[in-house]
Amino acid sequence: MGIHPTAIVEAGARIAEDVEIGPFCYVAGTVEIGRGTQLAPHVTLLGHTRLGEGCRVHSGAVIGDLPQDVSYRGGLSYVHIGDRCTLREGVTIHRGTQAESVTHVGHDCLLMAYSHLAHNVHVGNHVTIANNALIAGYAHIGDRVFISGNCLVHQFTRIGRLAMLSGGTAIQKDVPPFCMTRSLSTNTIMGLNVVGLRRAGFSAQERHILKHALDVLYRSALNTSQAVQQLREQLDHPLIQEFCDFISASERGICHFIRRRDSRDPP
Repeated sequence: MGIHPTAIVEAGARIAEDVEIGPFCYVAGTVEIGRGTQLAPHVTLLGHTRLGEGCRVHSGAVIGDLPQDVSYRGGLSYVHIGDRCTLREGVTIHRGTQAESVTHVGHDCLLMAYSHLAHNVHVGNHVTIANNALIAGYAHIGDRVFISGNCLVHQFTRIGRLAMLSGGTAIQKDVPPFCMTRSLSTNTIMGLNVVGLRRAGFSAQERHILKHALDVLYRSALNTSQAVQQLREQLDHPLIQEFCDFISASERGICHFIRRRDSRDPP
């Protein structure tokens, strides 16, 4: 363990082996830090924050502060961060609002500079959140989601597994799994996250199945409920099951579809 003499680590903090705490850090007595985690200078860990093993927290990050929620009335709440996560400069993650509630970040996540997770957000595993993205309270982000820079995610919104939010996207409705939003737009799907699917090892056949599902959902004359029913009847496949289950569980509704603009289209 290496703790710089200018760092303040309160009595009671549980610090595992091989942890490095840089200059001018502050670690509250209720914090837990896993093995091999490194804190750069000027990191602040507050409240009941738990950092997993092998994490890297860069300068200026503030983790576990009070929620920015007027309904907060005190009580114990938590931030839990998994193993091998990287939190870059100025990242902020707030603890839950209700007593005993949790703001959760899974394993192997990358939160780039000045991104923000509000109270009670749930982030899955292998998620990337780019610079200045803002995730509001109770949002749920599935595994392997990629959220590009300057995206805005409304409270209670859900983003399905392996979806991608393009730069500057704002969403107030759920983003189905495996889909990609259109840059600088609101609540719009423009197609499959093909690059993400390939990188995740999805076969050409699996990508074809998902493209068919997208066509039925967005390009047929069926409404959402009819499209989901048709997909369930036509295709008995785990990916279709996941796709349809996500849509059926939506309470906010799902993003609408907008086709790519072609250079030959009239202005």
